[in-house]
Amino acid sequence: MTLIEDTCGLHDLISVSCSEYTNAFRYGVRGTPNCRSNFERALRSYGIPLAEIPYSFNISINTPISADGKTGAQEPKSKPGDYLDLRANIDLLVAISNSPEERNRCNGWHPTTLQVVVYEVKPTGKGAVQQ
Repeated sequence: MTLIEDTCGLHDLISVSCSEYTNAFRYGVRGTPNCRSNFERALRSYGIPLAEIPYSFNISINTPISADGKTGAQEPKSKPGDYLDLRANIDLLVAISNSPEERNRCNGWHPTTLQVVVYEVKPTGKGAVQQ
């Protein structure tokens, strides 16, 4: 994918998606909502097992790296109306999970809705595109 526009500018490419196992390790609880289970459910009908689902690009997740090399979720810097515009350069199957995390501040302690818009760009000639 190609990044076309980004109004937040802060994303996490290091930390893994929350899962049943990371939540059990971090918080000592099982059966919590998590991104990995959401991805697994979304991709099951395509015959893709959890072991073959890559870890996510965590859009608008604020996980700074401290001087001692540790990371930890912080309050988000994104605000309502922020968006990321990505162009698929090839046909893709994409699974999206708005973070259902309830035990850290990655979503401001309050999971909210996420709007996704999928649109087709039509070539107009000489490399230009029309939306």
